Parts: sequence; C-alpha cells; structure tokens
Amino acid sequence: MFGLTKYFSLYDVWSPLFLVSSVLVIILYLGVTGPFRDRFANSEPVSVKQKVMFSTGVLLLYLAQGGPINMMSHMMFTFHMLMMAISYIIVPPLILLSVPGWLWRYLLDRKPLRRLRKFTHPILSAVLFNVLFSFYHVPVVHDYVMTHYTEHIIYYIVLFIASTLMWWWVVAPVPEWNTLADVKKMGYIFLNGLLITPACALIIFASDPLFATYVDKDAWVEAMGYCISGDPAAMLAAFDGPEFFNWFNPLEDQQLGGILMKLIQETMYGCILGYVFVHWFRREGKDDDDFVELMPEGQMNS
Repeated sequence: MFGLTKYFSLYDVWSPLFLVSSVLVIILYLGVTGPFRDRFANSEPVSVKQKVMFSTGVLLLYLAQGGPINMMSHMMFTFHMLMMAISYIIVPPLILLSVPGWLWRYLLDRKPLRRLRKFTHPILSAVLFNVLFSFYHVPVVHDYVMTHYTEHIIYYIVLFIASTLMWWWVVAPVPEWNTLADVKKMGYIFLNGLLITPACALIIFASDPLFATYVDKDAWVEAMGYCISGDPAAMLAAFDGPEFFNWFNPLEDQQLGGILMKLIQETMYGCILGYVFVHWFRREGKDDDDFVELMPEGQMNS
C-alpha cells in the first residue's frame, strides 16, 4: 500500500500484532453477541448491519492507528489528518451504534464506570474533545507528542475516550440514557462543527509550515523511530527527510490536511444530522398517528 513495502518491512507497514488484536476483538464481539448472548440479561439478537458496522469500525481503527495510514501519517500531514478523522470522527459512532444496548448496560453498570457516568454532560463532552483536538494541533504540543512515545499513546487514548463521550450524546445507543431531545442533538452537532473549526482554519490559512515533524529532518526521524524497526539514523541517510515521501511541498500538504479534516468532519456530521432528523421525523409522525387513534370518533369527525 502506497509503495511503502519498497522501503520498509511488512511488519513495520502492517503491524501484525495490532492486526491480530483487532481480529480477536471482532471475534470476541461476534461471540458475545452470537453464541454466548444468552449469558447476558435481557439480551436480544444483533443485526447483521450492526456486526458489519463493528467490524468496519475496528478495521478502520487498525488501518489508522497501526496500518499503512499510520505510517504515512508520520510522513505527510494530509495522512495525519486522515488518521485523526478516521480515529475520532468516523470510528466512534460506528462502534457505539454497533454495540447493542443490553451489552452497554452490562459494561457501564460496573461500579467505576457507573460513577464516571455522573460526571458526563453533553456540553462538557463537546468542549473536552474539541479542546483536546485543538490543543494537540498547537505546533509545539504536536511536535512534542509526536516525538515522545509514551505521551503519544496516552494522548491518543484520552482523545479516543473524549471523542466517544462526545458521540455518545448524539447516537445514544441505550434508549433510557438518551437524555437529549432530537432537536437538541441537531444543535449539539452544529456546536461540535463550530468548535473544531478554529483549529482547522489555523492549519488551512497558515502562511508557513507549522509542524517541525514534517519539515525538520531530526524531528521527523525521531518521530519515525516509534513506528519502524531498525536504526532511524540509517533511514535519514537513505531518504534525506520526509520530503522523499511527500507528494506536495510542506505548506500544500498542511493546507490539504486541514481541508481534508474539515471535509470529512462536515460530511460525517451531515450524515449523523440526517440520521437524527429522520428518527425525529418518524417519531413525530408516529406520535401524531397514536394521537389520532386515541381521539374519540366524534372529535375526529367534527
């Protein structure tokens, strides 16, 4: 993929341990929602659509965080933003919608998570995710996280949890925990779109490259050292910096990355907005039908 295997090993490009872990997670999900479903209280069959959504979400997360997209994200800012969009805009709603309500109840009724639920709030969740996302793209923060492996892993995990909390209020996989009315959900989606805009605008309209890991050879080699085996210095001698792999100049790459992130975000939010609107419209129509059925016949004819 992307011709990376010409220069790097299959292990580096495809991260087989991550791939095996992802496949095992899918198998576990299929087992829990299939043959072993009867072990859970009030369990119901899971649709094929949900199973496909879960498998797609997990495999997309693997490609973004462990597969070729992850490696390319260290070479081109465009792929970095693609990785961010897949990991935090596309995958969380797929996972949330594909895990059935009865399984969410089982998981979130554990004591530590039950206490955590008390501290969740839609506005807090929206602000938390978008602040973390924007803060990460402050150049000095981004370059630090990209070149410090432990901080990199921790930040990405926290960002994924924050994005999941943000999406929770929109897709609401457990009906009785659905505390936002559909109209408020639509407003909530618009709010998230507004909150993420400043970070994308800063990236798109910057007049110079902002991130050292995509222009400075030493910073790039240090960042690459966490996703390849072997001596990073030898890689620098072979390729002479990230521009060897970049399809554009650094500024164009940066601007394209910001545009791509904004387009994916707007498209995904638009799809979810349509999803919420359709459910709201159907519910309103059903309520009207129920009201008509309950009215006395004389009032209906008057």
